Amino acid sequence: MQLYPAIDMKNGQCVRLKQGLFDNVTVYSDTPAAMARLWEEKGASFLHLVDLDGALAGHPVNTLAVKKILETVSIPVELGGGIRTADSVKELLDMGVSRVIIGTKAVERPEFMKELIGTFGSERIVLGVDAKDGLVAVEGWEKVSSLPAKDLCLLMKNFGVRHVVYTDISRDGMLSGPNVTATRKLTEETGMDVIASGGVSSMGDLEALDQAGIRGAIIGKALYEGRIRLEEAVRRFEA
Repeated sequence: MQLYPAIDMKNGQCVRLKQGLFDNVTVYSDTPAAMARLWEEKGASFLHLVDLDGALAGHPVNTLAVKKILETVSIPVELGGGIRTADSVKELLDMGVSRVIIGTKAVERPEFMKELIGTFGSERIVLGVDAKDGLVAVEGWEKVSSLPAKDLCLLMKNFGVRHVVYTDISRDGMLSGPNVTATRKLTEETGMDVIASGGVSSMGDLEALDQAGIRGAIIGKALYEGRIRLEEAVRRFEA
């Protein structure tokens, strides 16, 4: 199982939100690049970056912080948050981002994902599915659509999408445990590389995801608050 330490960026800082609420912010570092270097030193083999300001603005905002991270680490990074044009995708990939995550635009205009896959390939484009009660949320989690997460994933699979970051908003930043049942169901129903995000709080949570056959897990607050030691988690689940 691939582990992805998360670096969420707001106003150039490394932060965590609770349940996606932008007025419920904890700042963990003024220098996201330093956090990226720390996770790499502790064994991270892939990083998950989120431009929170970008998610609300509808275009990348924390590009300078992303650049500094790319200059600091040698491991691949994926980035989501406000990426809604092919030009933005190209700019970020050219900058050195390994994979870009598309959420809102994939819901608004699904064919956009087909075009991106055709241009950049299935290894560079990731579907971001943020769900509440099984329904997809968009625009920085501010709006919940009537589209079931499974239906969106199956449509995207037809377009050639292979990787999905699945976030259960109700669990995110709450250290309440991931939604293993929903994530496993999505994995089984789609056959896609579903990466679990939201709520991971302990090694036991990672164990449950691993045993459920889930391919990847994003770890945020649990790392920042010392509930999970990255070196130990990498040794146990990536070996």
